[in-house]
Amino acid sequence: MSERTTREAVVDYARRLHARGWVANHDGNVTARLTEGRFIATPTATSKAAVTTESLIVVDANGERIAGQGRPFGELGLHLTVYAGRPDVAAVVHAHPPAATGIACAGSRILEQPIIAEAVVSLGPAILTVPFAPPGRTACDALAPYVGRCDAVLLANHGVMAWGASVEQAYLRLELVEHLARVAREAERAGGLRPLPTTAIPALLEARRKAGLGLAAEAAPISAPNRVVACAPAPPGATVEVISPPTSDLATIIREELGRVLGKPR
Repeated sequence: MSERTTREAVVDYARRLHARGWVANHDGNVTARLTEGRFIATPTATSKAAVTTESLIVVDANGERIAGQGRPFGELGLHLTVYAGRPDVAAVVHAHPPAATGIACAGSRILEQPIIAEAVVSLGPAILTVPFAPPGRTACDALAPYVGRCDAVLLANHGVMAWGASVEQAYLRLELVEHLARVAREAERAGGLRPLPTTAIPALLEARRKAGLGLAAEAAPISAPNRVVACAPAPPGATVEVISPPTSDLATIIREELGRVLGKPR
């Protein structure tokens, strides 16, 4: 992907965050990896509605600006922590979507239990919460242990971060976390959330593995590119955004596995 295309993607999804009410004031940030040690970033003190391709900045692996007129945002270290721990990641999105951020601020662990089968296949069985830490190195140290285990996290008393093989993918993962938060909230209002039976989880995770999702994709055979889905990171060095399973369509695998698992009598 060219630098121009990457800049356009960062601007597009930054504006989407604002349009959906997931950021306010100067909140939220979007970054994308250009080359090893070079990252495009939204500048600080700028509404995500006002970001342009020209206002984006380029920073190095230490967070120092190397191109552009704006200044790096204060939470850039969190993004760089993700990139350092996940060479397969090409983009990181951080925002404050209300439902998920509300859960993070309440100290609730409601999303740490599997509630929708498709979400288990997409993101794994739990959306973990990173404990609150003051901004800076302490916050980066708190996030670091989660980077290799997750594709999206809640940040306690803060918001949501998601990462992926493209800006689109990172955004879609964050979107899925917010959707799960809204579903969980409605389930609580309707009489209480009932998680998926534990007997269903192993096969759903096997479907996730077969689909080449998560870090399992690093060891999967490379096949033809497929359309972007919310949670399918490309392996390190890949030139495509999504790697398809070698013999089956990803959507078909998920449908078959979900039907087989959820169709069993309980």
